[in-house]
Amino acid sequence: MGQLVLKEGRERSLLRRHPWIFSGAVDHLSPEPERGATVEVVTKTGEYMGRAAYSPNSQIRARVWTFADEAVDRDFFRRRIGAALQTRNRLAVPDPTGQARGLDAPGTACRLIYAESDGLPGFVVDRYGDTLVVQALTAGSDFFLDALVAILVEETAVGNVIERSDADVRALEGLELRTGALRGAPPRFQVITENDLRFRVDLVEGHKTGFYLDQRDNRRLARRLARDRTVLDCFCYTGGFALNAIAGGAASVTAVDSSSSALALAKENLALNHLPEPSLALIEGDVFQVLRRFRDERRSFDMVILDPPKFAPTAAHAERAARAYKDINLLAFKLLNAGGILMTFSCSGGVGVDLFQKVVASAALDADVEAQILGTMWQASDHPVALGFPEASYLKGLLCIRG
Repeated sequence: MGQLVLKEGRERSLLRRHPWIFSGAVDHLSPEPERGATVEVVTKTGEYMGRAAYSPNSQIRARVWTFADEAVDRDFFRRRIGAALQTRNRLAVPDPTGQARGLDAPGTACRLIYAESDGLPGFVVDRYGDTLVVQALTAGSDFFLDALVAILVEETAVGNVIERSDADVRALEGLELRTGALRGAPPRFQVITENDLRFRVDLVEGHKTGFYLDQRDNRRLARRLARDRTVLDCFCYTGGFALNAIAGGAASVTAVDSSSSALALAKENLALNHLPEPSLALIEGDVFQVLRRFRDERRSFDMVILDPPKFAPTAAHAERAARAYKDINLLAFKLLNAGGILMTFSCSGGVGVDLFQKVVASAALDADVEAQILGTMWQASDHPVALGFPEASYLKGLLCIRG
């Protein structure tokens, strides 16, 4: 096993159980390990700090598997995977009738493993019914992918596995993008049930792993708030928020997205749930341009939902992202009736909670409206955040009301 020696004083973050070791913290390696291999991490004075996955191409030069003095082997991975599955088995959410429903119940969808937060850096697993979708986003998770998948299949008894290691972050690790079936004969499309609604999910070409599972709780909240309101759902994807609004008794829902394939699935999902088709208007187009057109046409709505894609993957992109978030929220406030509800989100890890609130406040000021925050919104409970790794908390939202 190679040994990674830290520069003097650079062990402070590891003592706080933060799993990332940046290149600038590394004094030297002996010997140079292969990409993804496990290295022993020690201080300049030889004090043991943990074992980590080595990534020569990334600014994050190593990611800690364990801070304990233990082998990183199949038994280790089995323990970590078992603990993650046990956490999800204990989670339950109320369905619209008030009954508790486990996140891992048959036909549902759930994030089973969430990378660093579950002690498996870069490894993400979502379950869609009888299919697992896995992502190996880092050198270490890629190095051990075969073993990780084998243990997953044994522990879950799910035989269909799709790899969706097609996120751009793999390039930062020096890894090629990769997709395809790893086990069984996984279907491209899978129907899942969420909040008592059914959704057809594209596991092969859909965003992320097919569906935005992190918004589960917030879609349920939108359903409660939508009754008798005219709703505008921006960046609607396959209709998650829109269908919940209709099911909640919205007077009408206008849903906008730039993807024709996503809108086609949204229309299928509307029919799948036997919801009234006239209550949903689907618009294909650039959301910024559509909202400007609505503003010029003096359109207005009782509720606006903004769930845009990631504008800032890192803090270096925060300034540019802040301008985009301000523009979209400014337009939303201008379209919102007095007493109207705004649900606005950012999934950009580079934009913190404080900055996001300042941006939304600035948008309201420029729109010349008074607004209050009624609550904050976060990612669903199957996307837990390790206390020592705040970067795992990426989704933040504000529930606002216009005066």
